Amino acid sequence: MSTEVTNKDILRGGQFLVKETKCEDVFTLEDLSEEQKMMRDSTKEFVDRELWAHWERFEKKDYAYTEECMRKAGELGLLSVAVPEAYGGMGMGFVSTMLVCDYISGATGSFSTAFGAHTGIGTMPITLYGTEEQKQKYVPKLASGDWFGAYCLTEPGAGSDANSGKTKAVLSEDGKHYNISGQKMWISNAGFCQMFIVFARIEDDKNITGFIVENNPENGITLGDEEKKLGIHSSSTRQVFFSDTKVPVENMLSERGNGFKIAMNALNIGRIKLAAACLEAQRRVINEAVKYANERIQFKTPIINFGAIKAKIANMSTNAYAGDSACYRAAKNIEDRIAIREAEGNSHHEAELKGVEEYAIECSILKVAVSEDVQDTTDEGIQIFGGMGFSAEAPMEKAWRDARIARIYEGTNEINRMLSVGMLFKKAMKGHVDLLGPATAVGEELMGIPSFDAPDFSELFAEEKDLVARLKKVFLMVAGSAVQKFGPELEKHQQLMLAASDILIEVYMAESTILRTEKNAKRFGEDAQATQIAMSRLYLYNATETVIQKGKEAIISFAEGDEQRMMLMGLKRFTKYTNNPNVAALRTQIADKVAADNGYTFD
Repeated sequence: MSTEVTNKDILRGGQFLVKETKCEDVFTLEDLSEEQKMMRDSTKEFVDRELWAHWERFEKKDYAYTEECMRKAGELGLLSVAVPEAYGGMGMGFVSTMLVCDYISGATGSFSTAFGAHTGIGTMPITLYGTEEQKQKYVPKLASGDWFGAYCLTEPGAGSDANSGKTKAVLSEDGKHYNISGQKMWISNAGFCQMFIVFARIEDDKNITGFIVENNPENGITLGDEEKKLGIHSSSTRQVFFSDTKVPVENMLSERGNGFKIAMNALNIGRIKLAAACLEAQRRVINEAVKYANERIQFKTPIINFGAIKAKIANMSTNAYAGDSACYRAAKNIEDRIAIREAEGNSHHEAELKGVEEYAIECSILKVAVSEDVQDTTDEGIQIFGGMGFSAEAPMEKAWRDARIARIYEGTNEINRMLSVGMLFKKAMKGHVDLLGPATAVGEELMGIPSFDAPDFSELFAEEKDLVARLKKVFLMVAGSAVQKFGPELEKHQQLMLAASDILIEVYMAESTILRTEKNAKRFGEDAQATQIAMSRLYLYNATETVIQKGKEAIISFAEGDEQRMMLMGLKRFTKYTNNPNVAALRTQIADKVAADNGYTFD
């Protein structure tokens, strides 16, 4: 790919739904530079040595070991990848930051949470919103691991409704500091951090305000006990209480009332990074499951030879491959958009904020899709291990427990599903994504006579790409009719929005998977990509089944009579295969390759 990027080279956020993407224009893991490969390998080496080899310590609530490993990560520079060079960081691009987040997060959810909370919501708000003085004072310490950061947003009465927090910030009479009082909960890294990003409300402001607060127990800061949690046992998670905590006025982050915006933009970045953090977890679970299935003998044969096990291995591997494909596609889009913004004269932090915000829809899609895939993968991992999978002596049950939090972090999956559709409609209203034209065209197509000409599907993925284009029509048909019927009231119909979101998610994930494989088949040859071709076809088959189910659910929830019959006929037409794939054969082909490699080898 050319390193020169223009506005015409990449689609804007959400436009994947209404515009064609060429395979040459997507970034894949196979496009990593030598420098990025070295970074990936050194990260994996650190994880294998310090984390994977000692996973039992993380299960025994060894918070000190989590902190020790974080310091070692700091010494290796792994905490500073996304930090600009001016503040002691590596200043690397968005893809590289995703890569480190991906490969450092697979061994244990405890360390993954500590790493994500520190490098993301603990450090990033200062690099993106801080004054030059704030950046110079705090960011180098955070980048090196001398200091650790935490993020205080959630309160007992303010979870998904982040702007409803009750924590107060009162300006002192001399105007030199704010007194912050309130209670925060579920604060990751609270037990060993030196600094908090705290959100509080000044007077009766509509929106909350962000502050940088140093962790000084003598300044009215007390911590609750470590929370007892289902998983991530060695992630320090405590309540934090502020009682007239004095914070200098110069420690206000950005402007008064800008805290909600800071929180939302931090969540956008956090969502795609969370998706990345679930990828290596999937790969490692697959590797352990395959090794076990290759070695476990029942009825005088390794259980990997049984069709039921092959189906599990194939689905696990396919979902991991799809996650890889979609995450790095979006990451490069964001990196390219940041470059465009910088070329237009934006500062780096402005460019990064706008670049990520542009792809907020994709960030929500990825957060939902990959967090649910990692849960499914760990669940199947337990099943393949059988009784041993249920034992705490084997790594599967801890992986399953650690995976569960991913569907709650960074906004619940229900919130993110509705956000993805809601943000798409807002982009349409702003003219950033033309939904009306394509939705109208789909409506006209439904009224017309379908073509009975035999299509030319001789080229690789010709039928699959035709089907993806028709799955997009399903979303446009459902969403277009729903908007026409409910207008601004659509957001009140949450079950309908959830169903529409599932269609949107499957379209993006399936298309990303096919485009990656098509690109690689063109440069490496179809024979070299035979298993990846099978995974792409299997993922699309599963995605289409989801679209059929969710499309029907959505249609019959709001349409009646002739309109309902017409839309159900359209759903059948748009989801029809010309040549149905042999799903059992695809699964067998994938599983046999993974079994022969004794693990997942597609990254």
